[in-house]
Amino acid sequence: MPWLPADYAHPTRVALDAEHHLRPIRESDVDIDYPAVMGSQERLWSLYGEKWGWPPADMTHEHDRVDLARHEREQDAHESFNYALFNADETELLGCVYIDPVEDPERTDDAQISWWVVDAHVGTDLERALDAFVPRWIGEAWPFTSPHYGI
Repeated sequence: MPWLPADYAHPTRVALDAEHHLRPIRESDVDIDYPAVMGSQERLWSLYGEKWGWPPADMTHEHDRVDLARHEREQDAHESFNYALFNADETELLGCVYIDPVEDPERTDDAQISWWVVDAHVGTDLERALDAFVPRWIGEAWPFTSPHYGI
């Protein structure tokens, strides 16, 4: 059974609030993604490191570019999705939302959803807005019946 319906069109831009939006990340975002990730590397490793091995402390700009190119290909193929959280003019990447298929055949979830904000926005209104928004957005815009939130 396919993960997503064949005719499903994933959102290409989603407003979080008047000043922030989500869109699928692209390889060309590397110049603002790399500092966002590495500036929050220690906390992100505590969240994703054990499962994904990401982001390693020695990740380079080029490694990040290759990783973003992979995300872009996976999104185009509807294999998984990485939405970046941007300010209005996309000069800052402030976090990401991951939407992935569940790899464990024993689980009944049909998607695994996780997200983060850069360290500077942990505990802020932006993080709280994203925390409230993501489950609502997944429920309204995505064809999942039993998503799992978290890693």
